[in-house]
Amino acid sequence: MPSRHTSAHPFADRVCAVVAASTARDAIQQLREARRYTKTIELRLDWLRSDRERTNFLAALRRHSRKRLTLLATCRRILGGGKLAGGAQAELHWLSQAREAGCKWCDLEIETLRELPGQSARSLPVPTKILLSFHDFERTPPLPQRLVHASCGEADVIKIATRARTISDSLRLLHLARDSKDIVSVAMGEIGLPARLLALREGSALAYAPVANATAPGQVCLREFKQLYRADSITRTTEIYGVIGNPVGHSLSPLMHNTGFIAAKRNAVYLPFLVQNLTEFLKAIPEFALRGFSVTLPHKQTIMKYLADCDSMAEKIGAVNSITIGRNGKLGGSNTDYLGVLRALEKKLRLRDSRVLIFGAGGSARAAAFALANAGAEILICARRESAARELARTCGAQTIARKHLVSARFEVIVNATPVGMYPHEGTSPLSPRELNCDFVMDLIYRPLRTQLLRIAAEKGIKVISGVEMFLAQGFAQWELWTGKSAPEAEMRHAVMAKLRLEEPPHGKKNSKFP
Repeated sequence: MPSRHTSAHPFADRVCAVVAASTARDAIQQLREARRYTKTIELRLDWLRSDRERTNFLAALRRHSRKRLTLLATCRRILGGGKLAGGAQAELHWLSQAREAGCKWCDLEIETLRELPGQSARSLPVPTKILLSFHDFERTPPLPQRLVHASCGEADVIKIATRARTISDSLRLLHLARDSKDIVSVAMGEIGLPARLLALREGSALAYAPVANATAPGQVCLREFKQLYRADSITRTTEIYGVIGNPVGHSLSPLMHNTGFIAAKRNAVYLPFLVQNLTEFLKAIPEFALRGFSVTLPHKQTIMKYLADCDSMAEKIGAVNSITIGRNGKLGGSNTDYLGVLRALEKKLRLRDSRVLIFGAGGSARAAAFALANAGAEILICARRESAARELARTCGAQTIARKHLVSARFEVIVNATPVGMYPHEGTSPLSPRELNCDFVMDLIYRPLRTQLLRIAAEKGIKVISGVEMFLAQGFAQWELWTGKSAPEAEMRHAVMAKLRLEEPPHGKKNSKFP
């Protein structure tokens, strides 16, 4: 069993960059890039596309400066979730070659030891420092039994990497990291991402981040791991915030808020939580030590019943997008979406007496409807579910309009409050060209920057307002709510806009799909 009495982690630099490329040339380039961020680097030999590329890479590695680097060789077989065809002997051959090339550490799969009964890992021709790894890409099985099985004196460090299918799975993996400085705990999958980013805080000997290609589900690239999330700097004093939703991978809130924390030199981090079971997540809040979080689809209305306190506007809207967590653990709810809608539209037109169509009847639609009704606009609601449209219209003093009448109706503003057209399904539009009879179209979707709906509207000569304006405004309001200080708006805006512009397709690309 790994030593329990050591006072220091076995790796001086606990962020492990993962070099994974199909060619020796690309692998060497990734190695150079990795050195900019960390001195601990895993070399995925199995990712190289042939024995020839592996030979060329290891030959180049012998010539490459390894000064102060800790190199960990991995040649994972298909059986263990890697790419190397062949059995245990093929894996051992390449680990032996890696030792000759200067690697002091290797990742040896537990399956390999099982195929070599009677042999000690210490007697194998592999690098002298052994990380014994167990992977389960499907689930998180009972872990203590696995650890007992692995504790056979054959390794310097034990790695447990499993697929987190629930938040409870993530917490079990985090608890493992607390038990010993010689345990590497990895929660794979999108649900496990927050646990992956918090693993070093909990005591995991390593946390992995790929230089380029993800080698396991739910990984964050090395640059973001170090510079955006600053995961190696998170301590018990770091303020933890986040966003919950399903899906949540499209959200640029982590980019916006983490950029703000960095600009303000605040010891805080903002994490994405894929939440399928809201009750399970709320029970886990103390474990993650959350101070507050954003709420997106589909939880904006459901979470209301768990709140100890809620501001008056959020009560009227019947949905929240911002949660603060008191020292007693009680949740307070607010809605900053309505501020985003108001600030985006007030810059463009006079809202009082304007005729506005809101397409949709969910949480975002409710925020928009109450905001615009309070500003004196005449509101009409159209939604796929007519009952939801009627209920929203009743609560905010609006009217409903049937979809079939949109082609003949006229509005000053049309606001899309549905998720139709959201990344990664940006080729669709919730409304057809014939249904856009207005002066302005605003899409509450902000990713992509120019949705298919906005492209159609622009082609008709209609002025367009991107949802990014609402997104930024509500984010700035959240920042002030959580920190009590003004947000560094310029830096946050620049980061979000740069990301969205980078994602823009070539000019003139069209897609005319309509639901």
